[in-house]
Amino acid sequence: MTVLSAGGPVIWVITGLSILAAAIVLERLWFYRSASTDPEALELALGEHLYKGEKKEAMVLVKEKESSLHRVFRVAIMHWGADAEAIRSLAEQEVRRELYRWERGLGFLSVIARVAPLLGLLGTILGMIDVFRNLPAMSGANMQVMADGIWKALLTTVAGLSLAVPVILCHAYLVSRVERNEETLWRGLDFLLREKMLRGDSAPE
Repeated sequence: MTVLSAGGPVIWVITGLSILAAAIVLERLWFYRSASTDPEALELALGEHLYKGEKKEAMVLVKEKESSLHRVFRVAIMHWGADAEAIRSLAEQEVRRELYRWERGLGFLSVIARVAPLLGLLGTILGMIDVFRNLPAMSGANMQVMADGIWKALLTTVAGLSLAVPVILCHAYLVSRVERNEETLWRGLDFLLREKMLRGDSAPE
């Protein structure tokens, strides 16, 4: 509390942004965990049901979990009787919808990473302005007061960088998760179209 009070109002803003950034990162990690699955195992199991013409079992499989890949497969299986182009269109819409869900919050996290150092610099400049404004009244023993003022002014720069560095790292990690998931979903779409072309009328109806 002493450090927060010494840093002035800017450091309180940085503190608030740090809490918000932490909340976004934790929420995204939780979402990514619940929306992920083993794509190879799911494709293998679904392919087996499609090969045997087991629509009921295929529907049970794609409904057993609320992962992004399950939802893409679910849309396709529900309309499996349609032609390949219709299934492609429906699956592509679902893929884009899932990617939007995965990317939600990352833009704001990126903004926090860019704004935090600027806020820290702003707080330091405001603090230095206050120090130099009182400089004519300082002499001799008052130099200790000046040094104390400069120390307090630099706190916001430290706070801003301390927030920006971990947020940048977290953002990079989350973006990499989104990219891996995007590749998984598009591969899943290719799998669906391949199965549709191979099975044709022998697929579950």
